[in-house]
Amino acid sequence: MVQNRTHNCNELRMEHIGQQVKICGWMENVRVVSASLAFVVVRDFYGTTQVVAETEDMVNTFKAINKESTISVEGTVRERDSKNPNQATGDIEVVPAKVEILGRCRHNELPFQINRSREADELQRLKYRYLDLRNPEVKNNIILRSNVVAALRAAMIGEGFMEITTPILTASSPEGARDYLVPSRKHPGKFYALPQAPQQFKQLLMASGFDRYFQIAPCFRDEDARGDRSPGEFYQLDMEMAFANQEDVFSVLERVLPPIFAKYGTYNVASEAPFVRIPYLEAMDKYGSDKPDMRIDLTVQDATELLGTCGFGPFEGNVVKAIVVTEFEGTRKQIDGLCNEVEVQSGNKAYWFRYDENGEIVGGIAKFVQPIKDQVVAALGLEKGCFVGLTSGKKLVAQKTAGVLRNKLGAFCPKHMDKERYEFCWIVDFPMYEIGEESGELEFCHNPFSMPNGGLEILKKAAAGEADPLAITAFQYDLVCNGVELSSGAVRNHDPEIMLEAFQLVRLGEEDVKSKFPAMYNAFTYGAPPHAGIAPGVDRMVMLLAGEDSIREIIPFPMNKNAQDVMMNAPGYVEQKQLDELNIACTKKEEVTE
Repeated sequence: MVQNRTHNCNELRMEHIGQQVKICGWMENVRVVSASLAFVVVRDFYGTTQVVAETEDMVNTFKAINKESTISVEGTVRERDSKNPNQATGDIEVVPAKVEILGRCRHNELPFQINRSREADELQRLKYRYLDLRNPEVKNNIILRSNVVAALRAAMIGEGFMEITTPILTASSPEGARDYLVPSRKHPGKFYALPQAPQQFKQLLMASGFDRYFQIAPCFRDEDARGDRSPGEFYQLDMEMAFANQEDVFSVLERVLPPIFAKYGTYNVASEAPFVRIPYLEAMDKYGSDKPDMRIDLTVQDATELLGTCGFGPFEGNVVKAIVVTEFEGTRKQIDGLCNEVEVQSGNKAYWFRYDENGEIVGGIAKFVQPIKDQVVAALGLEKGCFVGLTSGKKLVAQKTAGVLRNKLGAFCPKHMDKERYEFCWIVDFPMYEIGEESGELEFCHNPFSMPNGGLEILKKAAAGEADPLAITAFQYDLVCNGVELSSGAVRNHDPEIMLEAFQLVRLGEEDVKSKFPAMYNAFTYGAPPHAGIAPGVDRMVMLLAGEDSIREIIPFPMNKNAQDVMMNAPGYVEQKQLDELNIACTKKEEVTE
């Protein structure tokens, strides 16, 4: 079977008229006009070409072929009578002399129409992903992903970084999520773990004398799916720099990312260096989020002293946050809809009132605000026509609810959100420690390998009760784009003495550190350089660039929300012989269905 084609299905133009050609692809559609006339669309990776059958035998040949069969067509290129300006090959068509079936589709009915697969049920799309990927819209997201990864790789090499791959089978370590465990056949009862990130390995590379490392790293975490997070595996642009500080990391990404976002993004405008830097506590207070969408010009104000005693029950004894929106044009029905959306997303209610064109307080909780109208107008800087959204609760609850309300109001009010751009910001100075919600005890807030601001001295003061550990900040930072957290990073703790002191505060002694992180601890005792790094998520980057709301749209073969690959039937049961070899006994078998 000779399959070598002369041209692809996006290649033929007017200059090819009269040439004998051979194209190969999937038969996308057949439109039979009469017994001796039919129009056929052939599609390959590159595009589509129209083929015109003008004899009864040739029409019958195409009619006998199921759609989505792969075929080769040999024929003559000619000019089309009715041109299609929306098709790259719309000026020409091919008159076939020979048609050959290369791969027959043996199904009369497809699970969905290929070009409308995105309208199909997600379960069907995932089960027949190989058909879904034939849809040019879906395929283009994967092409975009490939182009972005290639651009990232080229940019990092251009910045002097060396690409080094790190192990996939490694040791389990406490990184904040559940590990995927791999049993060892040769070591009964012992397990490898798939890396949640190459964190320890990249730091060991710095201790080994490598100066600038990167890789497009696969990471594995047994966690639940979200719109911007795929269960199972994900990829990140992992990087680390020796003899570097926070400023060095920032400058690299501020050079690497904006050109890629401007070139490949849905929008062609991206922040220029330097990106805005916002301390964590300020971000929570001013924007109600540690991943604020900086395209929105609305900010959160504290109104606790102003409205906490206004007589409105939900405000009594709570923190009150306010968002002022000028030139607000929403109806009462739209306002109620916004408040309902906020409650669904945050689990907490939002309240409101308006300062109308007549200078009156109206709507929502107006009757509680009216008696102190003058103080409210002055304190919040209200202008006539303003809308005021309000949240309340314990401090963090009031802040986070205000963050959700801010996003909803920004999306609703075009005057307050410039949607068609990529706006980056750095969130800096994260708390080193927090009180765990489940344990009620002091825990690391983010990365336990981060350098505390204040070094060994501040840790010793905290251990002696002379400083509040919750007030200690770390050289940790997040990169945020359009309200999506792209990555976390940090200046690393490369000093064993500081490391031991940091872990001591969360009740882990020297032996615990040595046993949990033996390689890194020992390596640092041999003299490690100061180093820093970060790891922007490739999947999230491509999701933003493609303008998609779901991360599954930019992953070639994604799992469903229950971490199942319904196309490959994974996870699946294995034979007892395999379990016996691994010294594993299954205590429970359970089917998890969609």
